[in-house]
Amino acid sequence: MINHLDKIKEKIINKLNPDKILIVDKSYLHIRHKSFNDKKFYLKFIIKSEKLKKMNKIDSHKLIYSILKDEMKDKIHALEIEIE
Repeated sequence: MINHLDKIKEKIINKLNPDKILIVDKSYLHIRHKSFNDKKFYLKFIIKSEKLKKMNKIDSHKLIYSILKDEMKDKIHALEIEIE
């Protein structure tokens, strides 16, 4: 059975074909926050991609957010992006 994080990773891989992608679930760090929602993830992406590296930071982040627009509505509360 494929979980939400696997679906997110698969979506990024299909659209960007990165050399490497690591998704870290950091939700546990936000449990005590007032706006914490246990149905949404707090994620960190570490993506190695020449395509993204050639883009400016804002455009690369916008591209990732556009790929995950549905997940941002329902599954992801916060997203930290590191491009290598």
